[in-house]
Amino acid sequence: MAGDELIARLVHHVHALAGEIGERNVWRPQSLRAAAQYIRGELVALGYEVSAQSYRVHGVDCDNLEVAIPGDARHDEIILAGAHYDTVAGSPGADDNASGVAGLIEIARRLRERRPARTVKLVAFVNEEPPFFFFGEMGSKVYAEAARRRGDAIRVMLSLEMLGCYSDAPRSQDYPPLLRWFYPQRGDFIAFVSNLRSRRALREVVAAFRAQCDFPAEHLASPSFVPGVAWSDQLSFWRAGYPAVMVTDTAFYRYPYYHSAEDTPDRLRYPEMARVVEGLAGTIAALAGSA
Repeated sequence: MAGDELIARLVHHVHALAGEIGERNVWRPQSLRAAAQYIRGELVALGYEVSAQSYRVHGVDCDNLEVAIPGDARHDEIILAGAHYDTVAGSPGADDNASGVAGLIEIARRLRERRPARTVKLVAFVNEEPPFFFFGEMGSKVYAEAARRRGDAIRVMLSLEMLGCYSDAPRSQDYPPLLRWFYPQRGDFIAFVSNLRSRRALREVVAAFRAQCDFPAEHLASPSFVPGVAWSDQLSFWRAGYPAVMVTDTAFYRYPYYHSAEDTPDRLRYPEMARVVEGLAGTIAALAGSA
């Protein structure tokens, strides 16, 4: 069971982003800037040096925010986790994706004393939502393309995309066609999803999570055209030739308030979310190895 302190901090982060700041995107640049400032402040308070990858889109200055925990024996190899902090228009974005950002901040807290063998990078991405998604200037696209030009050896990227919705009610979980016959009917698990080229990394990530955490987990390696499989920042890394895995509560297949004004902090299940975040912190630590 996750500790009360972690649960309280996750509640605090989600309320700060989705309750106090609310909708945050380039059409609300002050809110987008406020979200970036909040994330930066939390990471600096943990003792990290935060670097910004800045670019301008629609006349707005936008930042990807990164912290790094340098590796020792295999420092050229990178384990990367990221979450987008913008929202779709009209939504305060508690689950999508203040939950992922809250998880990222708390993973950073848990890893700050580590001396990993591989370098760990944690990135808060801007501009994941439409109109940038898929064809536009997604923050993760800008980041992944720059990483490829530098020759960064990203061993796996984890996209934290909606971590807060869980239900043990019968038939609370939906799926794309056919998959419902192979997966649980209750939405009480966290899902790990990859494209076919990343299936080896997917197996490694899921094995590490299950070794660290007893929270229910399901996984799927699928062609990226299946609805939802490519719908987050992992897509940018697949396109850049990196293995990447989305970690998700399955979004609209479970969460009825997806991309709506009702995606508010009170809708989330924080004890379950905390268990997932603890498991992910341990997973990243295991993937990075010990110095």
